[in-house]
Amino acid sequence: MLQKAYPYYLANKAVYANQDLVVTNKYTGENATTVAMAKADVIEQAIDAAEKSQAALTAMKPYERQEILNHCVKRFEERFEELAYALCIEAGKPIKDARGEVTRLIDTFKIAAEESVRITGEVMNLEITPRAKGYQGMYKKVPIGPCSFISPFNFPLNLAAHKVAPALAVGCAFVLKPASRTPLGALIIGEILAETDLPEGAFSILPCSRDGADLFTTDDRFKLLSFTGSPDVGWDLKARAGKKPVILELGGNAGCIVDHDTDLDDAIERIVFGAYYQSGQSCISVQRVLIHESIYAEFKQRYVEKVSNLVHGDPLSENTFIGPMISESEASRLDDWIAEAKSKGASVLCGGKRDGAMLQATVMENVPSDASINADEAFGPVSIIAPFQDYDDALEEINNSQFGLQAGVFTRDIYKAHKAWDVLDVGGVVIGDVPSWRVDNMPYGGVKESGLGREGIRYAIEDMTELRLMVLRTPQ
Repeated sequence: MLQKAYPYYLANKAVYANQDLVVTNKYTGENATTVAMAKADVIEQAIDAAEKSQAALTAMKPYERQEILNHCVKRFEERFEELAYALCIEAGKPIKDARGEVTRLIDTFKIAAEESVRITGEVMNLEITPRAKGYQGMYKKVPIGPCSFISPFNFPLNLAAHKVAPALAVGCAFVLKPASRTPLGALIIGEILAETDLPEGAFSILPCSRDGADLFTTDDRFKLLSFTGSPDVGWDLKARAGKKPVILELGGNAGCIVDHDTDLDDAIERIVFGAYYQSGQSCISVQRVLIHESIYAEFKQRYVEKVSNLVHGDPLSENTFIGPMISESEASRLDDWIAEAKSKGASVLCGGKRDGAMLQATVMENVPSDASINADEAFGPVSIIAPFQDYDDALEEINNSQFGLQAGVFTRDIYKAHKAWDVLDVGGVVIGDVPSWRVDNMPYGGVKESGLGREGIRYAIEDMTELRLMVLRTPQ
């Protein structure tokens, strides 16, 4: 179902320039297909084309932008299984998770289509003082201009969609750099966009080396940079981005509290999902689980049993829950972290073994706070459990992290729920579920090392537009 070779998209057009990027099947390690790589001169051409197309994009009517988004929705639905299969191969994502991501891609473009026709302004009463008598104000939202997008490997469709769809909704030209390990989903989006009547130069999708991508960050013709990826890279990009606004969706170390009044059947089912779906390679994957001491022993026994029975293997199999990590080097890195924690006194309750890029679903306890697997972002199929006695101490422990993306709290006490919302230093608090839950119209993002700004279509639209004021004077 994969093409033998994929182009990049320069100024709306497919270009089969070379076959320099080899995309591997992440489960077998075999070469799956090749992709054209863009050099620095091509990136320069893309930025120039985006800048030239911006006036035509700004002039497009809301219904015209909506038609383009609706066309994408229709074509994504028609190519649903192709998109899921490509995800399964290039990312090693179990097929059920891959289909779930295609569904979210479609949802994200549907939301953008709805929002594209309700980007409104406001009429303001300026007569707040005698000197302003006869003055009226009104403002509208206008596109910020050409945008630079850099998307990650773990959600190649949906996290690209959270940049592309709002840009189309508001009428911003863009140049997208997809992750080199997983470029196929973004290129299929490009193929579908190329079917539309977007002005020439409105979009380019350019796989390229990190060294060749400096223009995505430094070029002042871009009026906004949106990056999703690792904190080290993200903060470095922000430091070099110049005057343009920067949106960063970075790492996490998501914590989850399970209070004594919790329905354990429900909590265990949701936490197993939240910790191990797509092999834990999500920035909101459950990493730290704090369980009230009165239910800790029962939770531990049932949780470990359930994790031990997760099916590992070929992501194309309908029964597989744990597939490969994105690379053997990443699996080896996490394997080393498990060994480090064990050397500091931690216990492995299940899993903990690696075969190439496959790492078993692992549960650990008694993990010291300074162990990498506790302090940093695991980004793999590992969770850490620990008991707590006092709820306030559990909240403090969740906050004891350099990250602050989302947190989950299982409690039936409304006062505890509100206290978590008040106290937890994170971008989102999910009550009665795992921090791994996200729907595509909500404001999503983090604080501290987890990033800057919010995604979610309406909130991205705020970043991709500027307010333009008009003041109207009525002579007295």
